Amino acid sequence: MQRQLAARVRPVTSRPTPRYIAGLDVAFSAEGERSIGGVVLWDRRTRQVVEQHTATRSGLFPYIPGLLSFREAPVLLAALRKLLRDPDALLCDGHGLAHPRRFGIACHLGVLTDLPTVGCAKSRLVGDWEAVCEERCARSPLRHQGELIGSVLRTRTGVKPIFVSVGHRIELTAAEQLVLDCGAGYRLPEPTRLADKLVAQVKREGLLRS
Repeated sequence: MQRQLAARVRPVTSRPTPRYIAGLDVAFSAEGERSIGGVVLWDRRTRQVVEQHTATRSGLFPYIPGLLSFREAPVLLAALRKLLRDPDALLCDGHGLAHPRRFGIACHLGVLTDLPTVGCAKSRLVGDWEAVCEERCARSPLRHQGELIGSVLRTRTGVKPIFVSVGHRIELTAAEQLVLDCGAGYRLPEPTRLADKLVAQVKREGLLRS
């Protein structure tokens, strides 16, 4: 199914520069049977949070490496449906084309919503790259089996780089720029960093119980 859906990914920029960016992240209960999806809508122009929402879900797809998007996508879509304003783009804590079958969570959500979507991950799933300079904005192509699947991008000087890849309806160069534009002095872009904090807070407060 991933290989079939991957054929629907369009790695081209076809819309104006997005302003409202929806950062997305997921947390799981201790036993792994329930999930919480968080969305933070961030204004790229004013650099402010517009709104934020969470959704919970049980009866999850089992944990299988490489198929995580089937486990995360339903609860993230539920959170996205709560937004009052339509996002212009999605920024996922995970991979897009930088996936063994070129269909990570960013591609999955991008195809389902038909929105420009970028994958922004803290660790590699597949691919090789050259060393990245220490300065902010330095980058190195991420390649797998001879194919360019993303980039390793330094978002903050002296801090470990992150892995950026196309999800849908955006080119890699534009995806890199979106991630950099959403930076606020941290390693992670602000929309996904805040989404991570949001779901972590809900989990910490015990609201993920059955």
